[in-house]
Amino acid sequence: MHATLIAAAETAAEHSEALPFPPVVFGVGAFVGLLAMLLVTYAFRSVGTRH
Repeated sequence: MHATLIAAAETAAEHSEALPFPPVVFGVGAFVGLLAMLLVTYAFRSVGTRH
């Protein structure tokens, strides 16, 4: 049973595709997304004190 699972894992690892973008692109995209959410949060910082 274990040999079958190991063989299946090895075949899956051989046929795995590479990332569509370099890893740096994912990091920059995450940084930009989090920065955008920070700016949206910052834009609504004084809404509660107006009323």
